[in-house]
Amino acid sequence: MIDSGKVNKMVFGGDYNPEQWDQETRQEDMRLLKLANVDILTLNVFSWAALQKDDDVYDFSDLDSIMEMVRANGFKVCLATSTGAHPAWMAKKYPEILRTEFSGTRRKFGGRHNSCPNSEVFKKFSTKLASKLAERYKDYDNIVAWHISNEYGGACYCENCEKVFRIWLRNKYKTIENLNKAWNTSFWGHTFYAWDEIVVPNIQSEHFGEDRTMFQGISLDYARFNSDSMLENYKAEYEAVKAFTPDIPVTTNLMGFYKLLDYQKWAKYMDFISWDSYPSVSESIEDTAIKHDLMRSLKSGLPFILMEQTPSVTNWQSYNSLKRPGVMRLLSYQAVAHGSDAVMFFQMRRSIGACEKFHGAVIDHAGHENTRVFRECQALGEELKQLGSLTLGARTEAKVAILFDWDNWWAIEYSAGPSVDLKYYDEIMNYYRAFHRRNISVDIISVEVDLSKYRLVIAPLMYMVKGDYDEKLKAYVKNGGTFVTSFFSGIVEEHDLVTVGGYPGKLRELLGIWVEEIDGLPNGKENQFEYQGNTYPARLLCDIMHPEGAEVLGTYQTDFYRNTPVLTKNCYGSGEAYYVGTRSDELFYETFFDQLCNRLNIKPVLNTPKGVEATVRKNENGEFTFVLNHQENEEQVTLNADYTDMITGRKYQKGCILKLEPKAVLILEADNV
Repeated sequence: MIDSGKVNKMVFGGDYNPEQWDQETRQEDMRLLKLANVDILTLNVFSWAALQKDDDVYDFSDLDSIMEMVRANGFKVCLATSTGAHPAWMAKKYPEILRTEFSGTRRKFGGRHNSCPNSEVFKKFSTKLASKLAERYKDYDNIVAWHISNEYGGACYCENCEKVFRIWLRNKYKTIENLNKAWNTSFWGHTFYAWDEIVVPNIQSEHFGEDRTMFQGISLDYARFNSDSMLENYKAEYEAVKAFTPDIPVTTNLMGFYKLLDYQKWAKYMDFISWDSYPSVSESIEDTAIKHDLMRSLKSGLPFILMEQTPSVTNWQSYNSLKRPGVMRLLSYQAVAHGSDAVMFFQMRRSIGACEKFHGAVIDHAGHENTRVFRECQALGEELKQLGSLTLGARTEAKVAILFDWDNWWAIEYSAGPSVDLKYYDEIMNYYRAFHRRNISVDIISVEVDLSKYRLVIAPLMYMVKGDYDEKLKAYVKNGGTFVTSFFSGIVEEHDLVTVGGYPGKLRELLGIWVEEIDGLPNGKENQFEYQGNTYPARLLCDIMHPEGAEVLGTYQTDFYRNTPVLTKNCYGSGEAYYVGTRSDELFYETFFDQLCNRLNIKPVLNTPKGVEATVRKNENGEFTFVLNHQENEEQVTLNADYTDMITGRKYQKGCILKLEPKAVLILEADNV
């Protein structure tokens, strides 16, 4: 986490860009930010061009002034390495640094995320800058974290990447024969006889669209390679700053479920997780919550940092609606409720030009404190000051886990069939939503996580079964665990080669079924199935299967596979494994998992009406229940214990009917715990 030796409360602040402002404005900002109760500033995010004027010419004079000003005014610093956008002179002098698009077009200087991750020039200069910054500012005792680059993203398909991809492949497969086998290159006469025959998979070679490819194995490996390439950039800068500041924790800001980068792999090299949360006006409560839960889960439940959010409005979404009064506070506490130990914003002062000039800020273009947004930020900062260290380090104890795997995500959506509408994240949400609406905490786990602490493990669309993960699942269920998976599971191994012998491949014994065929239903068409006397829709894909020891819980009602199984349960050792052979609706998932959770004694934090969220975090200070009303109207909740609200100090008795104003937030400590 942020250096706990230097921080005794939940930090509050965010990105500040004083390089855009004159000295008079900077001094006024110091007054305003202290007035807003800001205590941490992320500095130097996009200053590379100002810091380095040529190969060997560096100028830190302005940053020195900024660092001194911030320290003199008592602010903590999250110091960035500035490498998210290279200087124009560098692109002009070394054009190989520029990224090449999926189309094969070499970019010119502009924007950001515009550096080839495998450019030796980029790697040399970015690492050197990180090293110089760490050496220069290592003795500043107010630096509490390092921020490497910014929102890593994009993909490159240039000659640099092509050459390094071949090296990456040789390290992975050792021989060209192993590669040909893994990619099934006998199909369409693609056999390779030399490493330099391999080209990057893009629209010029294997693709017929960004997400559709003729050779899934090649494209899957390139997705892995692209993620690894940027990770190597991050690791190089990480090592550079650690060489001078070994005790200052290091992070980079992630972006929720960002498809291009395998964050589960990245998390191993991050001292703490931080991320940027920008829900659209139409995003559901659950969509925001699951992203927080992913961030919390990336490092085995350790708290994360909400590095960025807007205090009022974004600039880049299709419809940039204001956060209504109370919403900024509500969404800030939602992050805290799911595991954040900070509330931070982009940005402190609104820019006057370029694409972010209409992005919200604590200090608006008006330049003073007399705005609604400033007052809301100031009030939230005061509350966080009052809470102090109360919830710092608090953990969430989840009894339910949902498996999410980047390799699986890439492979499913690269697949040519069985449906263009098959989207991994959508299916994950169908399952997550049922638990979130019941206020049951969920960890979003990788295949490397120990399953024994969970009563229920769910793996929707487990298309790819990597390595011996099937044995890990068998051991979990055999020892009393409950496992649920869905249609289109157990189809391939880690190279995206089909496991022959019948679906669901390596999961067949565990699930006690054989899937003979898969019916892809067009959008708008559906089958139905019966489960416990009620009828539910069967959509998208319908697995046509035969029980091999499994109990049939539900059957299709129409088409030639009428009366065949759609929902099964298989007793395996001391546990149970369920298979849901189609996509259904919210009512089915809520009904099915409500019954399963009751059987497994997995209880909600609180019973609340729809739109009221409740979570629990625990640390040495106590057990804290967060209650958040996302609705536009007053809601009521009946309390299940005696509580004290840590924000207001008000006490409530067990059985009390709590009236929640719209956008209300409570942090309740149980008096009897």
